[in-house]
Amino acid sequence: MATSEQTRPTPEQFLHLIRRQERGRLKVYLGSSAGVGKTYAMLREGQRLRQQGVDVVIGLVETHGRKETSEQIGDLEVVPPRTIEYRGVTLSEMDLDGILSRRPTVCLVDELAHTNAPGSRFGKRYQDIEELLRAGIHVITTVNVQHLESLYDDVERATGVKVKERLPDRVLAEADQIVNVDISAEDLLERLKAGKVYPPERAERALENFFTSANLTRLREITMTEVAHLIDRRGRRAEADRASPSAAERVMVGLSSLSPNAPALLRKAARLADRLNAPWYSVYIQTPAEDLTKIDAATQRMIGKNLELAQQLGGIPMTFRGPDVASTVAAFAREYGIKVIVMGKSRQPWYRRFLGESILERILRLTEDVDVMIVDV
Repeated sequence: MATSEQTRPTPEQFLHLIRRQERGRLKVYLGSSAGVGKTYAMLREGQRLRQQGVDVVIGLVETHGRKETSEQIGDLEVVPPRTIEYRGVTLSEMDLDGILSRRPTVCLVDELAHTNAPGSRFGKRYQDIEELLRAGIHVITTVNVQHLESLYDDVERATGVKVKERLPDRVLAEADQIVNVDISAEDLLERLKAGKVYPPERAERALENFFTSANLTRLREITMTEVAHLIDRRGRRAEADRASPSAAERVMVGLSSLSPNAPALLRKAARLADRLNAPWYSVYIQTPAEDLTKIDAATQRMIGKNLELAQQLGGIPMTFRGPDVASTVAAFAREYGIKVIVMGKSRQPWYRRFLGESILERILRLTEDVDVMIVDV
């Protein structure tokens, strides 16, 4: 198993962090895809911490039948999972209450982006982990880069796969330590062919679909870029904390019921704001044409889902009323000190330009000292 050693925090460093903090801390083993060795590395660290006298338990581990990984469990204590009956199927989930009752110092929890079975206290495993952290339990976990919400569109373009299980970027951004578990595409493909990732029949399907050299190489590039950004972000955030709060850029993206591909627009705005280390607003522009009495229930639900997604991505969802889109966007920008406005590329036919100013042209005319960015979604 290979890991990125250059920036990899040692178990001893994590142990020092544990002993000087009262609130639970989060360490994430991040990988580009299944099979790179995240769970193996997490269990190895659990064993090392246990050998140093730390109270470590396994809250949930998924070995997927991998012999090398299973061997790393050894004599680590496992909190038995709880079973849930759902539509005639018995499902196993992490026993959150059992772990809280046991109160270990460190809990190992696999697959951060996992969706819990119906009937669980929380819908997602990352929410279970947040509950453990609030209780003062330190957590070491694993996740693949394609599960980050803001990367959904990039991953789909790169691999052709729509990732169903996703988690807010803030979960990874708030982690105390992140380790990039890295392996070359060639080595991972060799592991897959040797049956070290999936059983033979599943491995064959994987090689024909997701596990291609091009896909794995692109995901590896995305992972390295994301890790580098997270490291840089911490430095910039520390500098921003020392600077005047008024120096921060503020970003907004305007939405309406007609916004084309609003989720993709929100993800791009979130990543831009993240790069700028800036707060951002997702603003539903409610003009008279957007009055709730004039749009149907399905459209209202879509608007609500978009604003909910913005919150998951770290944005501030808001509704702002005005007579028309351009003047309302400009008014919001003035009132909230917006420095960057993000807009989706217009889908209007070319002949509309002869019928007067476009929305973009009006926004540019009505705003000062504001950058307007047009993104293709």
